Amino acid sequence: MAHLDGNTNGTNNVKSGGSYTLQSLPKSNVFTSNLPPDAAFLTPSESHSAPRQQLGPRLVKEALYTYVRPEPVEDPELLCVSPRALKDIGLREEEALNEEFKQVFSGNKILTWDEDQNKEGGGIYPWAQCYGGYQFGQWAGQLGDGRAISLFEATNENTGVRYEMQLKGAGRTPYSRFADGKAVLRSSIREFVVSEYLNAIGIPSTRALALTHCRGSKVFRERMEPGAIVTRFAQSWIRFGTFDLPRNRGDRKLLRTLADYTAEHVYGGWDTLPSKLPSGDPKTTHTETHAGISKEQVEGDGLEQENRYTRLYRAITRRNAETVAKWQAYGFMNGVLNTDNTSILGLSIDFGPFAFLDTFDPTYTPNHDDHMLRYSYRNQPTIIWWNLVRLGESLGELMGAGSNVDSETFIEKGVQDGEEDELIKRAEGIIERTGEEYKAVFLAHYKELMTKRLGLKTQKESDFEELFSELLDFLEAYELDFHHAFRKLSYFKVSELETEQTRKDVAGRFFRFNEAPKQDAESRTRIANWLEKWVARVKEDSPNDEERQVAMLAVNPKFVPRSWILDELIDRVEKKGDRDILPAIMKVNLDPFKENWDWNEIEEERFCGDVPKYKGMMQCSCSS
Repeated sequence: MAHLDGNTNGTNNVKSGGSYTLQSLPKSNVFTSNLPPDAAFLTPSESHSAPRQQLGPRLVKEALYTYVRPEPVEDPELLCVSPRALKDIGLREEEALNEEFKQVFSGNKILTWDEDQNKEGGGIYPWAQCYGGYQFGQWAGQLGDGRAISLFEATNENTGVRYEMQLKGAGRTPYSRFADGKAVLRSSIREFVVSEYLNAIGIPSTRALALTHCRGSKVFRERMEPGAIVTRFAQSWIRFGTFDLPRNRGDRKLLRTLADYTAEHVYGGWDTLPSKLPSGDPKTTHTETHAGISKEQVEGDGLEQENRYTRLYRAITRRNAETVAKWQAYGFMNGVLNTDNTSILGLSIDFGPFAFLDTFDPTYTPNHDDHMLRYSYRNQPTIIWWNLVRLGESLGELMGAGSNVDSETFIEKGVQDGEEDELIKRAEGIIERTGEEYKAVFLAHYKELMTKRLGLKTQKESDFEELFSELLDFLEAYELDFHHAFRKLSYFKVSELETEQTRKDVAGRFFRFNEAPKQDAESRTRIANWLEKWVARVKEDSPNDEERQVAMLAVNPKFVPRSWILDELIDRVEKKGDRDILPAIMKVNLDPFKENWDWNEIEEERFCGDVPKYKGMMQCSCSS
């Protein structure tokens, strides 16, 4: 039986659930209704009647998806359900206790399609997306959903948000290449926990509804492991790699269709997209609408001309700039930021060798195969921009066409002789200017978050160097815990920091009590000097010390799902058969800013305490 949260007595920590049953939940297939399918299976009926072996790996062209059914799972065990996810989708809490829920989200039942009622191929039928990608900087060709199958789209009519529901680990698809289409329990636990955690701390992320253990299924990676399925959902699973593939194949028609779909159905319409970044306002975001801007309008003249596809590019850029700023502020690393792992909505997506910082080390990468440190903590903003340049290249012809983008000749035949130089120059200029916008939006959001994490309401130019940079410098120099530093700072009172000696005494709290090799007079003095600057800014910014502490505790989490915690969680679930630890951790995971969770005081403090010796800054592989 699935646990809804971390309470072993069944009490839910999310007070109000949704109002829908699984059957009554409003469902749609906007993605498959508006985009071209795999020509081998143009309708669900054709795919459904095809032998399983015909649905396996092959090259798929001029299509964005293939209809494909999940592989059956023998005796599925529903290990855990996120009550926050149930609420956001709009499902009643008790739905997770029904047998139908387990069968649908293990792939054993297709809820939305009846073969007898859909002889002409109608209805909502599962599909796998087709895309490509640059992996570690090199073009990898066709990739696609090799083990992920989308079931349907669900709209929570209370919020108006539409989510695409997907099973990860549901079996082979045309995009599985040489793999088995499965996922192991180890990686599934990691994704289930981290996606819900990132959402809980305000970082855009794909979500996880349920975790299913595929009993009897063994999957070989480095060793034989139990299989599992994560039921995950997102407003869109379109990636940069979805654009990369038609661009590298020279498929202009498909690329334009995909761009139009993204603007109209993912971003909510062309008129919602931002125009040029207003001067002096780097925080203008994708949520702002610009009334009166029709899709035919352009800004500027000549090479400065910017059409609606440029506005789409800017919107995608801003979303990703904001997300990577939050990763950096909270010490999160994706571990493998290929273009097929970069979301068109700026979501944290496809969790492989991810990790949170323990001690502050900018060169750290959680991916033990990343020998060049391409995806290290410090490189993430640069890599996201590198990926955005690849996206800019995919949209380059559409952006470079300027006001000519809707001419019949351009649509049918593309760039004409003599137009190439001007189009390329315009597109390059747009990408270059968008790069400046990316930097501005990234820095604005990073500074805003760091300002809040340090308990300040206002920003000063000097804060970046004197507070942000110096804090990170001494955290690195003395190998101090990144997350504990902010949480401990939240507890500090202004009255404790009035003299040099008291500041030196308080500085000792940054060090681990059970092991402090870097703690000496020099380190305490350096930290005390920083505390002097910090407390001066606090006094200047906000006279109410208690109010500041409350605000800081609300943005500096006590719990972080570090690598050592996830390893222990995996060991207890997989090898020791502990069925209570995962829902218990999820209770903490969904409310990480709380001081306690009324679960187990000793366990709570251990999981929120110092990283055990030799278990910090761990690495793992991409295999899952």
